Amino acid sequence: MPLQIAVQMDHIASINIAGDSTFALLLEAAARGHRLYHYTPDRLVLRQGLVTTAVEPLEIRDVQGDHFTLQPAEPAALSDFDVVLLRQDPPFDLAYITTTYMLERVHPRTLVVNDPAEVRNAPEKLFVVDYADLMPETLITHSVDAVRAFRAEIGDVVIKPLYGNGGRGVFRVRPEDENFGSLIDLFQTMFPEPWVVQRYLPEVRAGDKRIILVDGEFAGAINRVPAADDLRSNMVQGGKAELTELDDREREICARLAPELKRRGLIFVGIDVIGGLLTEINVTSPTGLRAIKGLGGPDAAAMIWESIEARRR
Repeated sequence: MPLQIAVQMDHIASINIAGDSTFALLLEAAARGHRLYHYTPDRLVLRQGLVTTAVEPLEIRDVQGDHFTLQPAEPAALSDFDVVLLRQDPPFDLAYITTTYMLERVHPRTLVVNDPAEVRNAPEKLFVVDYADLMPETLITHSVDAVRAFRAEIGDVVIKPLYGNGGRGVFRVRPEDENFGSLIDLFQTMFPEPWVVQRYLPEVRAGDKRIILVDGEFAGAINRVPAADDLRSNMVQGGKAELTELDDREREICARLAPELKRRGLIFVGIDVIGGLLTEINVTSPTGLRAIKGLGGPDAAAMIWESIEARRR
């Protein structure tokens, strides 16, 4: 039976379809005969307990430069849909958090993917510290003294904003780096929230694995190798994607996470592993689906829709 799918996302005109996981999900939904409706988060309205928005019926095509058609917007209650895909990109700020409170009012009668309460409660760089034994040494703080002490102990570190995304604002600071003070001044000005300071992992030169989990089960992986002149492996920052398999350590990490991901109703998750150490658990708007399939790997988008459809039967 066709499902009515509302997609909360950044405007579809702004995406790069070649690597966009939301677009992969839309293509798969359309292929399954589901009806798609598009809206941006700024259109959400909460009045007297009812969550509404202006949705645009959506048609999509896998054609660069001509990938969508939107029909005129029409008012709709989100409770009238079968599924809402929560797929807007970070920043994970108060505007983002507010949408999770609003979507929580329709879930699970309308299935929101991922569960909005758990998206709110499991930010990428905080949820992961529940598994500290699987991680590199990590500090989360806004205390300059704590950062200095951690750096003195560890030596070679990476500093990044707690709610950053896409590799933006990620810096490596070596023990002898004279720019440390200026960098801390910059972070104090730009990022009022705490920062993440983590032991630098030289294994990142061999790649940062993005592993896709669907209902906690392995659904594909890519190894993202940073450019020679860049610390960051994110593909939007020039990282090169390679198809990969899991080793024993990575399978152990997935097995540790699976029960909690299932308990939280986090259907689509992307985890990052460098040198056998877990660095992030991505639940807001994970990426990697098109790259994995394009390199000959599994069709994780199909697995996600199978999971969603099973919940709607």
